[in-house]
Amino acid sequence: MDTGASKFNRFGKYDLDFKSSDDSSRYISSDKLNDLHKFFINDYPVVSIENPFDQNDWGAWQKFTAIAGIQVVGDNLTVTNPKRIATATGSVTESLQSCKLARANGWGVMVLHHSGETEHTIVACLAVAMCTGQTKMCAPCQ
Repeated sequence: MDTGASKFNRFGKYDLDFKSSDDSSRYISSDKLNDLHKFFINDYPVVSIENPFDQNDWGAWQKFTAIAGIQVVGDNLTVTNPKRIATATGSVTESLQSCKLARANGWGVMVLHHSGETEHTIVACLAVAMCTGQTKMCAPCQ
């Protein structure tokens, strides 16, 4: 399940109506969104959740990953933010180093690309080479 929470984060809270409004009274906190994610996990067969919080909501990510009990994918948190990419300069070598660092800290690794980004088989090749066991190829609409 990819919630894409960065897309509906406004003013440091989450707008579940998905509208661009300045009426912050209808927004929920990170803790309330955490509770909503826990509800989904407990009541539905969710095995993986991607982007459950905004990429800058570090505290919420830490709280959630500590209790989730399922795979939590930090795509926006660690990969798609252009400023973070500019800082990290994501080469294949650095991707391999990141994979090793993630594993050394008990994290799983997923190789992915974004919708419309590539049709190249390199994504599958990297997933096999890095023994990740899974990939995300995104939407077929691109």
